[in-house]
Amino acid sequence: NSDMRKLHLLRHNVLSFVSSRTGSDLTRRQYDVIVVGGGHAGTEAAAAAARLGAETLLITQKIMTIGALSCNPSLGGVGKGQLVREVDALDGLCGRAGDSAGVHFSILNRSKGPAVWGPRAQLDRERYRQFIQSELLSTPRLTVLEGSVDELLVSQPNPEEPGHHRVTGIRLVDGSHPILSSSVVLTTGTFLSGSLFMGQTTSPGGRMGDAQSCAGLSYTLKETLGLRVGRLRTGTPPRIVKESVDLSLAQLQAPDKQPTPFSFLNTHTRCKPEEQLPCYLTHTTPGVERVVRESVHLNCHIQQDTKGPRYCPSIESRVLRFPGRRHQVWLEPEGLTSDLLYPQGLSMTMPPDLQLRLLREIPALHRAEIRAPGYGVQYDFVCPTQLTPSLQVKSTQGLFLAGQINGTTGYEEAAAQGLWAGVNAGRTALSLPPIALSRTQSYIGVLIDDLVGRGVTEPYRMFTSRAEFRTYLRPDNADLRLTPRGFEEVGCVTLRRYKKAVSVRDGLQEALMALQSVALSSTRWREKLVCSSTLLYHVSFSLSGLDLLQYKDVSFEMLASAFPECLSQYFEYSQRLKIEAVYRPHCEKQSREMERIRSEESLSLPSDMDYLSLPVSLSHEVREILDRVRPNTVSLSKTTT
Repeated sequence: NSDMRKLHLLRHNVLSFVSSRTGSDLTRRQYDVIVVGGGHAGTEAAAAAARLGAETLLITQKIMTIGALSCNPSLGGVGKGQLVREVDALDGLCGRAGDSAGVHFSILNRSKGPAVWGPRAQLDRERYRQFIQSELLSTPRLTVLEGSVDELLVSQPNPEEPGHHRVTGIRLVDGSHPILSSSVVLTTGTFLSGSLFMGQTTSPGGRMGDAQSCAGLSYTLKETLGLRVGRLRTGTPPRIVKESVDLSLAQLQAPDKQPTPFSFLNTHTRCKPEEQLPCYLTHTTPGVERVVRESVHLNCHIQQDTKGPRYCPSIESRVLRFPGRRHQVWLEPEGLTSDLLYPQGLSMTMPPDLQLRLLREIPALHRAEIRAPGYGVQYDFVCPTQLTPSLQVKSTQGLFLAGQINGTTGYEEAAAQGLWAGVNAGRTALSLPPIALSRTQSYIGVLIDDLVGRGVTEPYRMFTSRAEFRTYLRPDNADLRLTPRGFEEVGCVTLRRYKKAVSVRDGLQEALMALQSVALSSTRWREKLVCSSTLLYHVSFSLSGLDLLQYKDVSFEMLASAFPECLSQYFEYSQRLKIEAVYRPHCEKQSREMERIRSEESLSLPSDMDYLSLPVSLSHEVREILDRVRPNTVSLSKTTT
């Protein structure tokens, strides 16, 4: 069809001149896509739009902070690692950046099944920033501009499409000429009407050391576009001088002996196994609680009602909510050559002198010195039920939102949204239809479905428990789930990655067929294998190699040694085959429910439906919710209510 022909033409990108410029010397005044913000959402959005073939402009306040790790120096984790894998499967940046910058790799949740394992890495801040900047500044069709956006340019909508407004570009604070575009992606992070808090001191801004955010952008969203906006908060801990910490009083936490890369393109990480750095675990003491309680009256951030992150609260919030408890504190390296430690779990907003006093109540930190104090941030977010599953604002054609502006928290959640917003902003600019990800197909789909269907009352964080089909949405198979679609339908995946994914898919399929072709009675299997599984003594029917691989103490290596002629060529897939065998029966049982949800996701609802007078059996409360959220599909209507 015509859409596919367009995509094939767009893949023949020509390397364009990429530079960082000021608004006054831009060589062009019109782009397909403008991305505002150079954080995790913005960088993924800009790169995705450019990969799609759109002429893209990334605007950021400081070129040198592109790719900066504003808070914790880590990537991945339970639920979050799945997002990183999926972003990578769609040719995003953060997975490869993590492999380049990681200094401590580990798989969390190993005591549970592989479906909920959480790939994670401690990162070298400088290496991560350098990788992201290098990738962006060498991306075809992408220009980077240093500046601040004052307002969105808004015009009358296209009458053939839903919406009350249409975004046509942006205007910079410096008053230079407007820059026009077909699509705009806002990834403002904590800078949308951001305020910084430390003790009783408050100042405008979204990150310490950076310029304050522009009131004009917030005004455009609230007053011109009429969007519902809320307020959230977050915080960061003080950075501690490593030499001032007595690590002998903390518990050493070693990394995995063999690092596991995030990216499906990588077989190893930049950091060699023996070069990895350890983390350290310590705990709070009653003295920490005493300092928190004595300083509450000096801490205006903690006294306010603005919602903060439930799963990464400040030490003040934890102490006040759970008195008398001993809380974990992780001392994490910030890089191979960094002289700082990041105290995960000690986010705080009290005055700096009291921060130092609190730290020194912990034995390992009794002589700690602070390089930079912790602080809190409050910022505006747009209620995400006002977005479509493509992350476009329902009322405003061409405007897409991604990251903390949608009420989420975390690098991984921001990167996932950024990639998908960039994809759809690019498709809109190139006259291609928007595209959505099903919650049956990816954690990215779960994330977006939760946001646009349910909204948020506190910063949203991804967990494996949010995904109903997590036994299928595993970190090991993200490439098989997403890369082919990313190339064939979406247009954001390169040919190189696509060929690799297809090769892996075909190899795994051949290996599975080979395993199924080997079928023996339980008696013959006991003769062939040295296996402690008592289940083989109670099975009277024939079992295939794939059936047998489901047993805990049977490995692919054991089967390959018994049948080398047909299985030895598939050793490279041994772990993936084991995981596939374990989960295949469960995934087959869930397939009918997954198909039902996909069917409901494909059933669109009219944007002008009158839910208040609809002649169906619905409570008044449900009618009001549907009228306010106005879901796009039958599936979203169920998520909403």
